[in-house]
Amino acid sequence: MPETLTVDKYGMQAALKALGLKEINEGTSTGSNNFGGGETISSYSPTDGALIGKVTTTTKEDYEKVMHAATSAFLEFRKMPAPQRGEIVRQFGNKLRELKEPLGKLVSYEMGKSLQEGYGEVQEMIDICDFAVGLSRQLNGQTIPSERPGHVMREQWHSIGVVGIISAFNFPVAVWAWNTALAWICGDVCVWKGSEKAPICSVACQNIIAEILKENNLPEGISCIINGDYKVGEMMTTDERIPLVSATGSTRMGRIVGATVAQRFGKSLLELGGNNAIIITPTADLKVVVPGAVFGAVGTAGQRCTSTRRLIIHESVYDKVKDAIVGAYGQLTIGNPLDEKNHIGPLIDTDAVSLYLAAIEKAKAEGGNVLVDGGVLEGEGYESGCYVKPAIIEAENHFEIVQSETFAPILYLMKYSGDVENAIATQNGVAQGLSSAIMTNEMKEAEKFLSFAGSDCGIANVNIGTSGAEIGGAFGGEKETGGGRESGSDAWKVYMRRQTNTVNYSDELPLAQGIKFDL
Repeated sequence: MPETLTVDKYGMQAALKALGLKEINEGTSTGSNNFGGGETISSYSPTDGALIGKVTTTTKEDYEKVMHAATSAFLEFRKMPAPQRGEIVRQFGNKLRELKEPLGKLVSYEMGKSLQEGYGEVQEMIDICDFAVGLSRQLNGQTIPSERPGHVMREQWHSIGVVGIISAFNFPVAVWAWNTALAWICGDVCVWKGSEKAPICSVACQNIIAEILKENNLPEGISCIINGDYKVGEMMTTDERIPLVSATGSTRMGRIVGATVAQRFGKSLLELGGNNAIIITPTADLKVVVPGAVFGAVGTAGQRCTSTRRLIIHESVYDKVKDAIVGAYGQLTIGNPLDEKNHIGPLIDTDAVSLYLAAIEKAKAEGGNVLVDGGVLEGEGYESGCYVKPAIIEAENHFEIVQSETFAPILYLMKYSGDVENAIATQNGVAQGLSSAIMTNEMKEAEKFLSFAGSDCGIANVNIGTSGAEIGGAFGGEKETGGGRESGSDAWKVYMRRQTNTVNYSDELPLAQGIKFDL
């Protein structure tokens, strides 16, 4: 694996410079507000194996400095009126507009997703900033009728404090923005542990917001980053000074985080694994089915929590749909994600490749029939060892490998017969409950899928795929997906604490429920 990028093929030097980072060959320092004095993490691009840069991990002593900065900043920031906090977020969003190209390019290069998806991820950051700015004038409570004369009851919301954020490599910047944009307008401050597999992205984001805070004469502790593996994350999950931990990652990780935070009576917002299916009914339109299923399965090389893992196809159209999907796979191009002609980039690292290969072998051993062969690509352009071929396997829903989430482009095809209720039962027949979809032109089928007896997922779509959520809707899932909700709708409430107020403006003190207590 090469250790430095000797030729700047993709304009990455200019991109890093625009983001306040050193050149690739020099490594990358973390910039302001890092306090990292531990071991070094080297970030290599799965695109070509080159060293992007290095960051230092956060020690316990460093962490205490970060928490001192954050808790002190909160005492000041919470006093700022919410619309003024929204103005800070507006400036941050505008700065992201200016830096969309270099930041999107860095996301693509460090994580391996296509350049279009890298730009799209930054656009999500911009969108959530726009959403949060408007929301900063709508953090509404309510007035509640009191049963006592001369009394009024109100409900209001207050800032919660320090929000700890743990994000995953597959969306190295957007998920952080989903949390921070809302937390900031709510008056909270944030401490972020980005993925150790994409640490340069978190440094770039910190540089951007640090500049905004400095320009507005605000404490940098409003936004802090820490670096490292799960041991650094444990510093947050066990810290009673952090009332809310928002964690994105595997179900295994979520079990640990959820239990640890609950033990100290903190709150956790968990966005965990997905095992998402598309039901394809006899009336489905192939012009909608094929792009929805293919992008859902191979977008981000199958490394989205909303990636399509299963196609549940009615037996009457099974062969037609199968042939169309297999034919579409033959048109996919795999290669450098910074080349917009390519549909699919690499997996994040060689460990992910090993899991991908093991999953294919497991599916075969359980009786799966391979329709499109997988495998690792070799040769010119694939030197990093992280490029793999998307695979399609006919399988049964009860297979152990189908029941688990593999973060790779493996799509399982299975048949259903009879009514759509049978397909819904199959769709729900996994432990995860994030995203789901049905392809149908039959209104009754669509409504059954969306009913209380339909999909048990947090996201249920009709005639679109399982991935590609919009900012305006709350994002999250049920069962082993964790139950958290981020982004739109009323997801802001998790970043605040609710308070009920009762005001007596009479000259008497009547008690609730008509209780008499005469002195």
